[in-house]
Amino acid sequence: MCQYHSVDGGPTDWQMVHIGRMAVGGAGIVFGEETAVEDIGRKTYTCAGIWDDRHIAQYRRLTDFVREQDAIPAVQIGHSGHKASCHTAVHDWAPLTDDDATGLAPWQGMSPSGLNPENRFFDPKEMDRGDIRRVLDAFREAAKRSIDAGYEICEVHGAHGYLLHAFLSPVSNRRTDAYGGDLEGRMRFPLEVAEVVREAWPADRPVFYRISCVDGQGGEWGLEHSISMAKALKVRDIDYVDCSSGGIGGPSDMPLVPRVPGYQVGFAERIRREADIPTIAVGLITDAHQAEKILQNGQADLIALARELLWHADWPAHAAEELGIDDPQGLMPHEYAYRLRQRERAKDMLINQGGEETRAAMRHHLGSRANDG
Repeated sequence: MCQYHSVDGGPTDWQMVHIGRMAVGGAGIVFGEETAVEDIGRKTYTCAGIWDDRHIAQYRRLTDFVREQDAIPAVQIGHSGHKASCHTAVHDWAPLTDDDATGLAPWQGMSPSGLNPENRFFDPKEMDRGDIRRVLDAFREAAKRSIDAGYEICEVHGAHGYLLHAFLSPVSNRRTDAYGGDLEGRMRFPLEVAEVVREAWPADRPVFYRISCVDGQGGEWGLEHSISMAKALKVRDIDYVDCSSGGIGGPSDMPLVPRVPGYQVGFAERIRREADIPTIAVGLITDAHQAEKILQNGQADLIALARELLWHADWPAHAAEELGIDDPQGLMPHEYAYRLRQRERAKDMLINQGGEETRAAMRHHLGSRANDG
């Protein structure tokens, strides 16, 4: 999830702590935030980026630490498109203006058709063929820098109304050239991005692609279109489709996707089955048994968590304990695991050696978080 703590695209100590918490907490793969492939492809001045070689060493500090925790460092690269030039999340992404009190000047974003649904200060530029070639090169170079920065998985962010999703949806793509019109034309540019990233990325490392399986309320891009897109991604050797939703709205009768637990799992299941490609389930997955059931039922191949890890960064280790995995403390760094195992042995010893009254008291006290430790 975007943190809005970068300086000129590069990560700071905030990202080191943010990413480090999740690596320490037992996650198998640790993704950073969406990372812009060029400076005008950011949403805000504080968004992450990897458009310059100087970023390589800055991210290497993060990836080295993630690997030290036996986790896999992963990068998500993208382009904000018409969603560029705004404030951060704490100001609800309000557009930058010429007379903004912060003194941050607005800049012109880009889009397939020059539409401005976010009401940015400048109308986005409708991309010409030169822009398309430049952005393709930017994705390619960002992937190469990500390799040098130590990342082992690369995900292309093609969802949530950003540039690639904007090309897919008829709501935002009104072009009449080869990059618009029918489904094949609207998929052309996103698939070209997938191709250049896959070509740049080592063949023995996976590439993911995040997609909005359906537009937002009133949109036109639907699940059947996403299944077609997923089939095309499979042909291009994309390894996993990350199944999200939303980001573009319009006047149609497409309903809002209700935010209930696991609300996007059905998308992952359909795409997995009908496009025959591995999928990632994400969206209000908060319980260990819920996550395990999705995997055991064959609805998805990987589980992704975002907000839940912000709230509970060591969720994976606690999930392992809930699911009865032997030595769940072993998912934590040895600096933690040794002492946690000591505590578990002490609990067991007291319960086993004490009488029934002692055992009852210990169960009561050990079950209370207030008395933990």
